[in-house]
Amino acid sequence: MVDYKFDFGTGNTNPETFPSEAFAKAAGRVIPGLSESLSHYPGKYGHEGLRRLMADREFDREGVRVDPQNMILTNGSMQAITLIAQTFCRHENSCIVMEEFCYPGSVNAFADMGIDMVGVPCDDHGMQTSELESILSTLVSQDRKPGFIYTLPTYQNPTGTVMPVERRRELLDVARKFGCILVEDNCYADVHYDGEKPPALYAMASDVRHIYLSSLSKIFAPGIRLGYLIAEPPLLNEILPHRHDAGPNTLAAAVTEEYLRGQLWQHIDRTNAALKLKRDAMLNTLETHCGNLCSYVSPAGGLFIWVQLAGSIDVDRLEKEAEASSLRYLPGRNFHINGNDVPYLRLAFGYPSVSQIEAGIRQLAECMKRSNRD
Repeated sequence: MVDYKFDFGTGNTNPETFPSEAFAKAAGRVIPGLSESLSHYPGKYGHEGLRRLMADREFDREGVRVDPQNMILTNGSMQAITLIAQTFCRHENSCIVMEEFCYPGSVNAFADMGIDMVGVPCDDHGMQTSELESILSTLVSQDRKPGFIYTLPTYQNPTGTVMPVERRRELLDVARKFGCILVEDNCYADVHYDGEKPPALYAMASDVRHIYLSSLSKIFAPGIRLGYLIAEPPLLNEILPHRHDAGPNTLAAAVTEEYLRGQLWQHIDRTNAALKLKRDAMLNTLETHCGNLCSYVSPAGGLFIWVQLAGSIDVDRLEKEAEASSLRYLPGRNFHINGNDVPYLRLAFGYPSVSQIEAGIRQLAECMKRSNRD
């Protein structure tokens, strides 16, 4: 494994704000009372206290009551994604309709499962619903109903786009029109810096064919591997039989619930304030040193900046220059569902320090200049 001097490749959280002492104290309070719980397998639903806390999280943000009995804790949101795919894409000609640029973990999981991915073009407001409707119409004409529509409408990974409310309504209408299961991945919703947050799709319409995913990887720590899935019993009852891991980590869930109970939103405010400084440092350094070599939009939330390279940049040479400079980013093809070689790259700003961000982006600018064909 390469140890990069400047690593902007992975969407890790900020180690500077991890509450080590407070988390250790929470563990000390909880562990003595866990002997009985830790002597049993967690079961398909997982730790009830954390499920109740996450249900409260959703109510506080969305104003919608969530029954903790309709929630299962998962080993990060990726386990939830694969469980859904295993449940609803069992047929040979199954497909998933999704943004044409998406998180590589999801893309690779679907590919490994042999599931065909049908990409929907995106613009500055996320998935284009007019294109979605056209694609679904074509699939119907081919007698191919998708297993589900998969979308990240808020701080989409990698593009950082936020789908406006009107387009969210259109997406819900299209999914309903074609009778499709809609899977909403909202793992970045609370990593928020600027402006108003639009409501989650599930908060805009009550529909039993809606599955909602979220995670603690982005607001707390990916190493605890805790996410969750919310669905009404008709769909949840189909998903649960595909869970074979005996349930999520009781110890991690219990300690996390003990730490976050009563201070969830204060914790989120603290971590977001620090992340915003890092985002702004990356944006300011890009503006100062990269000039007309690339373009980008300031993300209102999330952990990434999606960069479009100027047409004069040799993408292959840029990768080699960055590697030689001990600098890592993820190229655009990693996110395209078909692996198309596109002139984009994604920069993650959550983990490196502000000084590392500033020095690394200055180095990236030099790599861009050496890769410029003009």
